[in-house]
Amino acid sequence: MSNVVVLDNGAGVIKAGIGGERDPTAIVPNSMGRPLSSKKWLMADQLLSPDVDLTSATARRPFDRGYLINPDLQSSIWSHIFSNLLKITPSHSSLLLTEPLFNLPSIQRSIDEIIFEDFNFKALYVSDSPSLVHLYEASRRPYGLVSKAQCSLVVDCGFSFTHASPVFQNFTLNYAVKRLDLGGKALSNYLKELVSYRSVNLMDESFLMDHVKEELCFVSLDLPRDLQIARKPGKDNLFRCTYVLPDGITHTKGFLKDPEEPKRYIPLYDEAPQQVAEEQIDMDQLENTDNSEDRNRRNGSKIDLTKNEFGLTNERFLVPEMMFRPADLGPYHSVSLTFISVLCSIEESASIIQHFFPSIYWWLTGLNQAGLAECIHRAISSCHSHLHPVLYEREMDLRPLVPDKYCLKITTQEDPILGVWRGGSLLASSPDFDAMCITKAEYEELGSARCRKRFFH
Repeated sequence: MSNVVVLDNGAGVIKAGIGGERDPTAIVPNSMGRPLSSKKWLMADQLLSPDVDLTSATARRPFDRGYLINPDLQSSIWSHIFSNLLKITPSHSSLLLTEPLFNLPSIQRSIDEIIFEDFNFKALYVSDSPSLVHLYEASRRPYGLVSKAQCSLVVDCGFSFTHASPVFQNFTLNYAVKRLDLGGKALSNYLKELVSYRSVNLMDESFLMDHVKEELCFVSLDLPRDLQIARKPGKDNLFRCTYVLPDGITHTKGFLKDPEEPKRYIPLYDEAPQQVAEEQIDMDQLENTDNSEDRNRRNGSKIDLTKNEFGLTNERFLVPEMMFRPADLGPYHSVSLTFISVLCSIEESASIIQHFFPSIYWWLTGLNQAGLAECIHRAISSCHSHLHPVLYEREMDLRPLVPDKYCLKITTQEDPILGVWRGGSLLASSPDFDAMCITKAEYEELGSARCRKRFFH
């Protein structure tokens, strides 16, 4: 059994497990929460318990705007994961840790102190997300384009930032990385504003709205058409969904009133004729309505769902649309979400496609990779795969910006949430991993700054 712990330490979600395995042992929130009815702080997997009511719960996160600001809180969460979930002894194990791009030296020193002085790990290797994603994709498809070209562009939509990172031979080219200060947290806040203005005040429901976003939001492929459909009444509105809020008595978690409602729009993107698709949608709607009514009668449910629910229509695709139109959020968000500050430094435009395109083109010409197709991959740290198929589903926006002599191939991972961790697990199981690490003895002798130079970032 491997004694290497792989820790993908995202600002929103932590993925932790043992190197060499395919999937992590724990996928838990990187936060603590305190319910209104309790004085005890819950952390990590405790927040996912079905018996815990997180309505208006107070949240504490060790990360803010992509950077570690509370090392003590992060150490407590790690200690809980190592002892209760992984059940490992740190002094007998090595650690592979991911950290954000452009991490500050002061934060790196704090992390090294926690790892070597608090937990006493015997060795440490620090990597960034893009290089691990590239490694996993190249190994998963040994005869694919990424493996042959040994280069890719990883678009990482994280909790606080979105990075476009060129990777060449498993090394991230930091000097060519582009960053947009827009991530999953900002989209959750925007969704809270929309729902609070149109339906019910949910500005204090961070955990609840994260669940709504992950369950219902998607990227629109034809925004004008979808806006017209969202204006239709009744069953003609294929985007309308109803979300039931927790009441704290009969159910402590929010849920979809009809689990089939979020899927009604899918035939719009099929290749079948529009008329056939609409007829099939109407039939499915009738069947789903009948089935839901039958289920309620059979279960004898006494819950009055009409008094504690809200509906979503165009919010489902307008929220992720901000990835492409960040300026639409307005100058108000320049202070709290730092959207406008990064847009001032963008030379081409404010959209995610045109913001990242100079990085793509410079990278291709600078490495003289003429004739090779660029491969664009996604590694999502905090948001679910159906929420941000950002470049994958919007190839029509990127294709006009890429020179004709380059082929464009946009691919996704089989599981964007776990892509980074699986790359780390693969690296931890390689024979050369021990030689790549820094040991505790080297840390004590040389210090954090000199040891970090081994990681080339």
